[in-house]
Amino acid sequence: MDQDTYVEWLVKRKDPVYAWPARIALGILCAASLLLAFGTVWGILLLGAVGAATYFLFQMLSVEYEYLYVDGGLTIDKILGRSRRKKLLECTKDQLIMVAPSDHYVLKEHESNGMRVYDCSSADKGRKTHTLIYQEGSQRVKVIFEPNDKMLQAIRHTSPRKIVL
Repeated sequence: MDQDTYVEWLVKRKDPVYAWPARIALGILCAASLLLAFGTVWGILLLGAVGAATYFLFQMLSVEYEYLYVDGGLTIDKILGRSRRKKLLECTKDQLIMVAPSDHYVLKEHESNGMRVYDCSSADKGRKTHTLIYQEGSQRVKVIFEPNDKMLQAIRHTSPRKIVL
C-alpha cells in the first residue's frame, strides 16, 4: 500500500526597498496625528485614517507563501501579516503539465501568450526558483515558487514524467 505524500514548506517574501521608509513615515504620521487628536475632531479622524492605513500597509508588507503538497496536489496560500490567509491556487497532478528550474529551456515549449503568472517566491535573487505550469480549464497558469528538496522529490514520486530536476 502506498504511503500518503505530505510536504509543507513556508517561504517569506523579501521586503521591498520601500518597506522600511514607509514604516518609519507611517510611524511618524501616527505620532503626529495622535498629537493632533488631542486638540480637534479632525485630528481624531486623521488618527483613524492614518491608523487604518498603517495597519493595512504593515499587513501587505509582511508576506509569506505556504506550499502544501498532499497526494499529488499542490496548494499555495498567501499569508499576510502572519494572520490572514488567502488561497492563491490549487493544482492536482492531473492538471500538472511541467515543473522545472525557472531558467530551464524545456519551459519555453509549454509557455503561451496570455497565461496567468503567479510569483510565489521570496523575490531574493540568490535563491533558486522553479516554475510550475498547469492547466486550469482552458487556460494555462505559470507559478514561480521555491520548493525544498523534499517537495521536489514528492512531486517526482507522484508525477515522474512531469518534472525536470
